[in-house]
Amino acid sequence: MNKSMNYLALASTLFLSACTTQPAAIDAAPLSADSVVGQDCAQPVGICLSQDGQSFTLIEDGVPASIEVDGTLDAPVMTAINAVRDDLQAVGGNDAFATDRKVLVGTIGSSPVLDELEARGLIDLSSIRDEWEGYVQAVIDAPDLGLDRALVIAGSDARGTVFGLYDLSERIGVSPWHWWADVPIIEQVDLYVSAGQTSAKPDVQYRGIFLNDENPALYGWVHENYEDGFGDGFYERVFELILRHKGNYIWPAMWGKAYYDDDPDNIALARNMGVVVGTSHHEPLGRAHVEWDRYGEGAWDYNVNAEFLQEFWHGGMERMKDNEVLVTIGMRGDGDEAMTEGTAIDLLERIVADQRTIIEEVTDRPASETPQVWALYKEVQDYYDQGMEVPDDVLLLFADDNWGNIRRLPQPGSERPGGYGVYYHFDYVGGPRNYKWLNTTQIERVYEQMHTAREYGADRLWIVNVGDLKPMEFPISHFLDLAWDPESQTVESVPSYYTEWSKRQFGETHGEEIGQLIKGYTRLNARRKPELIEPGTYSLTQFNEAARVTEEWNDLVDHANAMRDALDPAFHDAFDQLVWWPMMACANLHDLYVAAEKNRLYAEQGRATANLWADEVDRLFERDAELTDYYHTEIADGKWNHFASQTHIGYTYWQQPEQNNKPETVRLDVPSDGRLGLAVLGSEMASVGGEGTLSLPLMDTVHSDGGQITLFNTGQTPIDWTASTEMAGLRLLSASGTLDDEAVLSFEFDEAALSHGRNSGEILVSGSDGTEQILKVEIIKPDLDPSLTGYLPRGGIIAIDAEGYSEALNNDAVEWTVIEGLSRTGSAVTSLPVTAEPSDPSASDAPYLAYDLILDEPGTYRLYVTVAPNLDTRGQGGLRFATAVGNDAPDMHSFDLQPDTEGWNKAVSDYSHVIETEFTVSEAGQHRLKFYRVDPGVVLQRITVSPTELPYSYLGPLPSQKMAYLQP
Repeated sequence: MNKSMNYLALASTLFLSACTTQPAAIDAAPLSADSVVGQDCAQPVGICLSQDGQSFTLIEDGVPASIEVDGTLDAPVMTAINAVRDDLQAVGGNDAFATDRKVLVGTIGSSPVLDELEARGLIDLSSIRDEWEGYVQAVIDAPDLGLDRALVIAGSDARGTVFGLYDLSERIGVSPWHWWADVPIIEQVDLYVSAGQTSAKPDVQYRGIFLNDENPALYGWVHENYEDGFGDGFYERVFELILRHKGNYIWPAMWGKAYYDDDPDNIALARNMGVVVGTSHHEPLGRAHVEWDRYGEGAWDYNVNAEFLQEFWHGGMERMKDNEVLVTIGMRGDGDEAMTEGTAIDLLERIVADQRTIIEEVTDRPASETPQVWALYKEVQDYYDQGMEVPDDVLLLFADDNWGNIRRLPQPGSERPGGYGVYYHFDYVGGPRNYKWLNTTQIERVYEQMHTAREYGADRLWIVNVGDLKPMEFPISHFLDLAWDPESQTVESVPSYYTEWSKRQFGETHGEEIGQLIKGYTRLNARRKPELIEPGTYSLTQFNEAARVTEEWNDLVDHANAMRDALDPAFHDAFDQLVWWPMMACANLHDLYVAAEKNRLYAEQGRATANLWADEVDRLFERDAELTDYYHTEIADGKWNHFASQTHIGYTYWQQPEQNNKPETVRLDVPSDGRLGLAVLGSEMASVGGEGTLSLPLMDTVHSDGGQITLFNTGQTPIDWTASTEMAGLRLLSASGTLDDEAVLSFEFDEAALSHGRNSGEILVSGSDGTEQILKVEIIKPDLDPSLTGYLPRGGIIAIDAEGYSEALNNDAVEWTVIEGLSRTGSAVTSLPVTAEPSDPSASDAPYLAYDLILDEPGTYRLYVTVAPNLDTRGQGGLRFATAVGNDAPDMHSFDLQPDTEGWNKAVSDYSHVIETEFTVSEAGQHRLKFYRVDPGVVLQRITVSPTELPYSYLGPLPSQKMAYLQP
């Protein structure tokens, strides 16, 4: 099938159910050839398109400069040089190199030319000398090598040189995702490198990814494309991706795979490319989990089988002793389980001591000279918390809760020769449910958590579980970029990373718009992971929630389609993988579950349209399969077959279903003659034939929403209807009609005709079937005092996103900071620095956020405080904050989410945690609610105040208007 024709057919199908919102106008000009590289020659060693007399000519008339190797370079450097040579030729569009223009490459300690250039003062290597993986790039004049000018790339060590080379490659337009996501290389006729010198070095020593949960997607793709499966052919691609991101570490695929055992060439590959290959948190001394099945004898139990386990581990160390290693030590149970019930500290200390003896025997050096890591994952953290002693040279690797919330960190300022690190997750198999189909990670969340880790001293190793690798492209880039240079990102600048990354993949012309698409998609997907969505997750009846959510998704779809049309076709494969397809798939999934919920509710109400929604469920379920097939067969001509194969529809518990299962539907036997039915927003109850009482939700003239009346037919024969009201201030926009299936009875307020306070009335609806139905209506017209500045109730409820505070009081120790978008409905607010000591809310300078509320009447109100599901990383019994209304003394509140408990399950599923309390006011009017900082690490997302218990909705009530916004 013709690829473009197939896309058009699929796109037309997708548009059938898209919302009618028109996308914003997008410049349809295709990407220009200069749009993926910088054009600023003012910065030192900048990449630009014009010569200024001081620049080095990297490419001229399509012919790139040659790379000159100086001294004896290690295999990783030569591998990178060969790759960058290919990159230069691809950018220049030429298979030749200029001999009169050279890039000089060397590593400190093995490069005579570097020594000479430094002695002559032409280059300064002091910033990277004796540093880990540092590099210098410099344009120098008169190097006395038969050259007028040269570009020098020098590394403090072999990987430093590699990173200097790959940094140049990315800046001339070769994305690290060129192969893995088909980001095209745009040819450049001329490219120049501006004068000067620059240097860089990593902040986090070990930076890497963990390929885990890789069945069936990655497994199927690998075995279709590589005869040796997870061998050196596959890992060569993975290692290059890591190195191009300036990463240096990997935990290889492990479920049924063994890096060292599956392909003998894998051992040499790591050495030749310079990647440190470790093993996961439950695979000690280089032995993959599956190797015990292959070669083990007896039980995986050190109490009864220590001798053979030692022999097994000894073989693992022998195998990797000639490579650079970071050896995993410790022991968990067989199959990623706990080793014992409870904490057997004496046993685990003995295991670690014996493992270190094995390390010494194999390496013939003290164990402290071989880098080691002990992963404090899941139950292993209990050993640490209860005081298990591990030699100081061992790196302690703390872990998150598998859902992006770090469980424990060292005390700020604590020192340990082996250092500390963090094991993080973008993908997980386990409770409350697996999540591995698509990227659901907000980088704002990653920044907030990893910034905290770094400030607390966990900066020796950062490794992230990326599942199948694809489709986690965007957060992988962010994680490794953040690990290399955390100082380049601040809480204020994180949102700009979306644009910066998109420009590196798609160019300047549309980079900002594409960045906003990725930002919108990840935010919507993060607030509830696709595997956790079900019919009824988003309420059909409360706050028009389901319609608002699907509109958000379909608005993204419209913009993504328009953007795809605007892009140069050369970028379509990359755009499909990184942007377009995930949005299409997720929008469809949300439409599917909302359709299933409509079918259920409408069938209960007796609506004839219930059957139409059953048909829609069928169509959307088939569409999911069509989208999966498109990813597998059409994107990049089928290059990525299998990568969209994770099942994601029909979860019933934590483990995935064996196949996608269509949501259950109900089909009604619709009679010929039906009755007139009515339903209102705010209730699942419906009236058919005039039975029962219906009331519209409380409305007010400030927000002017909440009133929606739906007329429906329970049969096939049309019904004539009329509507009337005698309520002053309520105007019906339609008074009669003929009802085939459904219609909306619309109305509006005549504010001038309403009295201040509560206005009550009725709407009478009559049908030709004999139905007479009265609907109760209540509208509040606030008596707006111009001196008031607080938030007004919306339908009786006040909801304020955290960034909507009236005042933020800082003190000398902390300040309040907005984290843009880190909430299901708005932005979050937290206190910085994250290492500041707890605050006393009773102190005169206690930091607080103030929210001004306008309450209709005196009485007791429910207060719902929504926070991010952060964990107590200090292990001090939970995280605390305080609240107070008016002059009341602060009330202390705390939450202590513990993994695998009911409260934690709900919090991580909901991407938020709600603490409910109450307060009482003696009079109506404006009142100030204060949210006091107590502990660091509390991230406030929302404040909600209601006189009664909130009805169920996933995102909560719609935000309230503030009086200040209403002033002329």
